[in-house]
Formats: sequence, structure tokens, C-alpha cells
Amino acid sequence: MKKILVVEDDESIHTILEEILKKNGYNIYSAYSGTEALLLLEKEKFDLILLDLMLPGLTGEEILAKVKTIPIIVLSAKVSSDDKVNCLLSGANDYITKPFEARELLARIEVQLRNNSNIVTDNLKYKELELVNDNHTLLICNKKVNLTKTEYAILKQLLLNPTQVIPKNKLLDLISDDTEDCDENSLRVHMSNIRRKIKNKTDNEYIESIWGIGFKLKD
Repeated sequence: MKKILVVEDDESIHTILEEILKKNGYNIYSAYSGTEALLLLEKEKFDLILLDLMLPGLTGEEILAKVKTIPIIVLSAKVSSDDKVNCLLSGANDYITKPFEARELLARIEVQLRNNSNIVTDNLKYKELELVNDNHTLLICNKKVNLTKTEYAILKQLLLNPTQVIPKNKLLDLISDDTEDCDENSLRVHMSNIRRKIKNKTDNEYIESIWGIGFKLKD
């Protein structure tokens, strides 16, 4: 059963979220402040966080800065584009404004749980690309491409999140367990090497740089 941490100080909204999520088979943990959320995060491992921004103690923005490896959906009454963009660039995976519709919330939760699962049992495929789980290689139109450990980790995250822009700092966090000493400068080098290896097998471009933010797969 997937474990979701609900961080919301409004008791009525919190209760609604608990009812919706429990009814749909999720295991729910509750925090009513940013400080309480951090204490729970030290004790438990969660599959996803629903995060309000205007919290007592630590704010939602401060929680975003501290949590890097768990998918976070911001659920906030702040509706300005600046608030949304800032949260997404700070590491939020999605942003939903209040009031919310239950079906949409559940759909967005399902997408994040699916896209952010790092447990790869089958090969990951995207158009001509196939990342082979058993031997950590890439197939392009059935042509084998040898990848380094770091290159494989980077490409795996892009294929796990094919529709999302992954900020550079978040990508570094996601691959940190599989690589050593990868920083923003070496990330650019690894990305260039991946592009070159793909280019040697196909004329199609697959990795897009989003200036000032990060990387995504080309549509």
C-alpha cells in the first residue's frame, strides 16, 4: 500500500484529503505543520507528499528545499503563475490550486507514483530507445550502445519521467545513489556524451535542454 504524507494545517481540508485517499486505498500519515512533517520524514519512508505552502513552523517552500527524493504535489490556495513556477523550479513535481476536484487530484497522484518509481523491472522504452535493465545498456533500433554507470542512471531518470522537465539539482539527487561525485559541471559532460552516443545511431534528437532549468525528453 502506497504511503502518502498529507501536510495541511486546515483541519477541514485535511479531513477531506484523508477521506478521499483512504477510500482509494492509500496509507495516510498526517502533519499539520512543516516542523511536524520533517519529524515524520525522519522516521518514515513515503511514496508521495501532498504539501500546503502556508504552514505554521516551516513553510511549504522550506520543506521543498529540504526534500529532494520524494515526489511532491503542492496543494495551495496561491494561484499566481510566479508561485507555481517558483515551486516547480524548487523541486515540486506538480501544483494544484484550491479548491481541487477529487478525480483530478487522484489522477495526478497516480501519475506521480507511476512516473517516480525507481524500481525498474522491465526495460524502459521511448520511441527508438530501449534501456535494458538486466545489463544496463541502451538499444537504439536494436543497435547496442554501451553506457557508463552515470550515463545509464541519467537516462533512466529521463525515461522514467518522459513528459517532465527535470531540474538539474533534482536530477543530481535522483542519480546520487547510483553514481559518485557527479556535480552540475560533470552532469553537462555526461549529457553531452549521451547525446553523442545516441547521435551515432540515429538522426533523431532525444534530449532537450531547458535553459536555466534542466533537461527533458523531446516530444
